[in-house]
Amino acid sequence: MDDHLIASTTIAWLAFALGVIFGFVGNKTNFCTLGAISDAMNIGDWGRMRMWALAMAVAIVGATALQLGGLIDLHKSIYTGPRLLWLSHIVGGLLFGAGMTLASGCGSKSLIRIGTGNLKSLVVFVFLGIAAYMTLRGLFGTWRVAALDSVGIDLGSTQDIPAILSRQTGLAADIAIMITTAIVGGGLGLFALASRDAWRSDILIGGLVIGAVVVAGWYVSGHVGFVAEHPDTLEEAFIGTNSGRMETFTFVAPYAFSLELLMFWSDTSKIVTFGIAAVLGVTAGSALYALLTRSFRLESFRDANDLLRHLSGAIMMGFGGVTALGCTIGQGISGVSTLALGSLITTAAIIAGSALTMKIEYWKLMREG
Repeated sequence: MDDHLIASTTIAWLAFALGVIFGFVGNKTNFCTLGAISDAMNIGDWGRMRMWALAMAVAIVGATALQLGGLIDLHKSIYTGPRLLWLSHIVGGLLFGAGMTLASGCGSKSLIRIGTGNLKSLVVFVFLGIAAYMTLRGLFGTWRVAALDSVGIDLGSTQDIPAILSRQTGLAADIAIMITTAIVGGGLGLFALASRDAWRSDILIGGLVIGAVVVAGWYVSGHVGFVAEHPDTLEEAFIGTNSGRMETFTFVAPYAFSLELLMFWSDTSKIVTFGIAAVLGVTAGSALYALLTRSFRLESFRDANDLLRHLSGAIMMGFGGVTALGCTIGQGISGVSTLALGSLITTAAIIAGSALTMKIEYWKLMREG
């Protein structure tokens, strides 16, 4: 890879541009994981679930192509570490799924709604960001490390399924990743496109574009922003990322880092990173679509109970998302594209947490009625 040191501002602008595409298309196609789960459970409509699955399939195939082409190394992401924190993935995923149900949407959907004028989502942004920061470096973080992250399985090597398959069978690494991609990515793609309803333009556009944006994010941070030997540290580095590793789209920790940047703006060590720029880009892209279609309108809370539901949901998402290392996008698409076991566990837990919370909310509604 090229050792030229690219400016962090370049990485930020590229992430912002990709975020604009994500937000614009996400608004246009009503891309929403919570909506996908709700539609499937409550009215038997699997359209948006197929859109999410298509995005996963595109992300898996695209990330694999970049990996096999030698353009990126997915083992240098946060998702494929050798220690499988299964309890953190399960608990964090369940809490995130429950939280997004209470808060009317996950991290990406909240940004899209902010762009349309939704003040409820703006409040969710602030409290999700605070909870995420507390889970990264504050009070919640001590609980997370002591009670959850201390439980795990040491696999001895990376936790992505191709690497495990290669170790267990002796297959060459490239063969193992192609087989796994064909099974997982191909299976998700077949599920996504198996129904005639899935060939609607909104499902195809949403799934294809969101998946491709995640792949482009890997390329930007993992190839364009990668230097094999940083002139200051003489070590390999990924320019413009908060984690110091290659990143793509995720919407929990970047909320925290966005608030941190605003609070410490005069600190010159704080910069607009890939994650922060992506957050801004998604909001801007959604706002652009809302303005072009004249669908922008201010919306606020109905009553105090509505406020409390969104606040509690935001806090649960902040804690759960950091604990599980991602959200419906950060783990459900970005993490899944690495074929990491932890990402698959988290995604299943998010779906379960959301579905269970919907059932509880429905039961409470029927009881009150």
